[in-house]
Amino acid sequence: MNSLELKIPPLVLVLIIATDMWLLSWIFGSWLELGWLFLTPAVLLWLSIAFGVLLPVLGVLEFRKHKTTVNPMQPKESVAVVKSGVYRFTRNPMYLGFFFLLLGFALWLGNLVAFVMLPVYLWFLTRFQIIPEERILLDNFGKPYADYMQQVRRWV
Repeated sequence: MNSLELKIPPLVLVLIIATDMWLLSWIFGSWLELGWLFLTPAVLLWLSIAFGVLLPVLGVLEFRKHKTTVNPMQPKESVAVVKSGVYRFTRNPMYLGFFFLLLGFALWLGNLVAFVMLPVYLWFLTRFQIIPEERILLDNFGKPYADYMQQVRRWV
């Protein structure tokens, strides 16, 4: 199982999960459609998309400000523990933003089965991307990163 660690770029994972959401919605068809969804405010969909775009952008800008890598496949190249900006609230704003994009897509699809893929995204990303990243960052930065992990949650 460790062979999957840091192997699938998070954006590729988002595309895979979104494709799975669409396929499952298509396969299971109308009997799992959420008719009530069309009665809910469209603001939920647009807020989800807004957070899905805003959080990754803020994360990248903060990394650039600290002149550290934004490449999720090479956490060893990190040169700083970024604790400012959006990183005061979540250790993974980019991945959290991707979750909100997927949530917005599930809302747009309006099919219950699409929502099943959201926990799959969280599990896979946590197991094969975030935990290996954290292990490497702990090795690289030691106590400063351990302290940061104690102060700020992984997701929210």
